[in-house]
Amino acid sequence: MSLFKGNSHFHERFGPYFLLFLIVSLFCVFSIRLWYLQVYRGEYFSQKAQDNLQRRQPIYAPRGLFLDRNGELLAVNEPSYSLALIREDCPDIPSTLDQISKWTGIPSEEIHGEFQRGRSMVRSFENQIIVSNLTFDTLTRVETEAPHWPGVKVVVQPRRKYLQGEILSHVLGYVARANEEELKADPDLRLGDNVGKQGLEFTLERILRGSRGLRRMEVDASGRVLHQEVLVKPQSGQNVQLSIDLGMQSKAYELMQGRSGSVVVLEADTGQILAMVSAPGYDNNKFVFGLSHARWQELLNNPHHPLQNRSIQSTYPPGSVFKLVMAGMAHMDPDIRESDRVFCPGSFRLGNRVFRCWKGHGWVDMTKSLVESCDVYYYQLGDRLGVDRISEFAIKSGFGRLTGIDLPHERAGLIPTREWKRQRFNEGWRGGDNLNLSIGQGFTLVTPLQTARFVAALINDGHLYKPSLLLGEDQVDPLPLPWSKAARDFVYQTMIETVEGERGTARRLRKPGVVVGGKTGTAQVVRLLPEHMEDDVEAVEYWLRHHGWMAGFAHAGDQKYAIVALVEHGGSGSAAAGPVVRGMIDYIFDETQEKGQ
Repeated sequence: MSLFKGNSHFHERFGPYFLLFLIVSLFCVFSIRLWYLQVYRGEYFSQKAQDNLQRRQPIYAPRGLFLDRNGELLAVNEPSYSLALIREDCPDIPSTLDQISKWTGIPSEEIHGEFQRGRSMVRSFENQIIVSNLTFDTLTRVETEAPHWPGVKVVVQPRRKYLQGEILSHVLGYVARANEEELKADPDLRLGDNVGKQGLEFTLERILRGSRGLRRMEVDASGRVLHQEVLVKPQSGQNVQLSIDLGMQSKAYELMQGRSGSVVVLEADTGQILAMVSAPGYDNNKFVFGLSHARWQELLNNPHHPLQNRSIQSTYPPGSVFKLVMAGMAHMDPDIRESDRVFCPGSFRLGNRVFRCWKGHGWVDMTKSLVESCDVYYYQLGDRLGVDRISEFAIKSGFGRLTGIDLPHERAGLIPTREWKRQRFNEGWRGGDNLNLSIGQGFTLVTPLQTARFVAALINDGHLYKPSLLLGEDQVDPLPLPWSKAARDFVYQTMIETVEGERGTARRLRKPGVVVGGKTGTAQVVRLLPEHMEDDVEAVEYWLRHHGWMAGFAHAGDQKYAIVALVEHGGSGSAAAGPVVRGMIDYIFDETQEKGQ
């Protein structure tokens, strides 16, 4: 009993204090919570409430257009429809993503993965693009069923369309959805944006993209738009007019059908590129729509490498085209005269090795050596001049270094030196290397664009211009061709003789009323056995056939062009590349004249 009475006394004495303590504690807890919500996180929740009521959405800016030099459209924009999700409006995200998978036919794992990858890149109440480029059938189904799936939106974006597809694929490149690295590197990009990946789309990305606008919308509790206004107008990207002549480009691509290689046409006095074709091409529109894995693998595994821009990214032995450089150098040597003769029996012996010519030419002087493309003359010339002088002169003539064209991934090619060979093979330079170098074989590698730029310099008073794809771009400080005027005049006249002479190797380029000069080149891929030297091209396995070059110029009046064609595994330069250059000359001086251009 005493114990019970004692507890009763305790409750009577301390009960009110306990109750007071409890009330004060609850008051403190609620006060702290209120301070946390109103003060510490007040701005955050205020912004959330505003976002729930007033949302801001980007307005996509149209990308700048591409036009050719005559104003023909090359790349335009068209509306495309993307499927987006607003997380805050979506009560059941996993089920919604599964539904998106059913609508689009894309595996659910990919849809969930895409959502997880992109969610950290999108702010609250913003559209997160899940699937781009909806087909019409999918769009129709989504529009019909989306009202039953809160948070699902259809977003309209501009989409690139390349009107000529393969014909200009290597020049224009393509745009595709920005990847995570690009999004992190560029704060102006948003999830779902397209960016230039290749070609001019890549190098001119900044001026083509424009700037995004901003729209503010008032919505109700279910996310329906009640009112909207444009806060910032989008700024379209800048249109770009190219130096490319679409007709000339199309003709070059037509002439290369069934072949792998490159055609380059330069305006000699400006360095402007009128046509630059790499064959085969690819349809750059496929990348905009989103290339399937199977199609991507098909392109990668194609033995003719359609994604390769052969004009600037592929390097080839120049073959006899390099004799132009050798002749120009020899012409400037005070100890060598044009009239000096060399006897060509069809081969040249150096030590124990025999270096062959494609036929026995008899007595050959400098002019005949170019016109009939005698190897023995240049073997002896190379043996006499040596690698140090030849390499220095060739590099100053524009080979073995980048041209500076505004396209990505250009390759410099190679003009070998003693030091290069020592570092590359840990070997010294040998006499046979001189001979191979002198006829454009061995280690020597050039691009078709370098060759066209060199030919242009021969006929424009010796200016190595930066090849330009932008119409009217100012040329600043072109590099000087290290040739005397006499050397240029000699090679110029000899190239004409190569076309007009009865024994010239470029006779198929003759065209009345047009001054045409040319130089053929047949570049060995592998050394054929002597018994196969006279075989027809078709009798040799494709991948073992020689590459065919034709480097030429044509002018009439004020029109002056450098035209170069390279046909991979085409056989001789005259038979493989000659018809391509001839076709371009016919087009330039016949069809464009008829059109009054």
